[in-house]
Amino acid sequence: MKFAVGSGIIILTIAYLVITGVSKTSTYFLSLAELAERGPSIHGTGIRVKGNVVAGSIKREMGSLMVDFQISDDSKKTLPVHYKGVVPDLFKEGIDVVVEGHVAPDGVFQAATLLTSCPSKYEGQKEHPTSS
Repeated sequence: MKFAVGSGIIILTIAYLVITGVSKTSTYFLSLAELAERGPSIHGTGIRVKGNVVAGSIKREMGSLMVDFQISDDSKKTLPVHYKGVVPDLFKEGIDVVVEGHVAPDGVFQAATLLTSCPSKYEGQKEHPTSS
């Protein structure tokens, strides 16, 4: 009986730790249109947003890890983003990115994480039959 109770307590403790760990690290993914609909109620909440880096919007501070840019999506909405950290090698204008962070009261997305999507040039090409 003691073994069963002890095992039950261990299993419940592990389940609790898994559930609380997942809920604390998970963030909701929003489109720019959904972000705009939520308005100021979303300020300070951890979220992820996917968009395309707007051409001509990348501004880097020389000698620092700070970069400011804008992203847009199919809804034609734009979002200014401020990121401080190491920028991925594939980061450039016109590429899809995912930013994770929060929207500040001034409307600028304060990104803690910046991820780039692989461009389509890395996708495999279809083989063409060779003629003999």
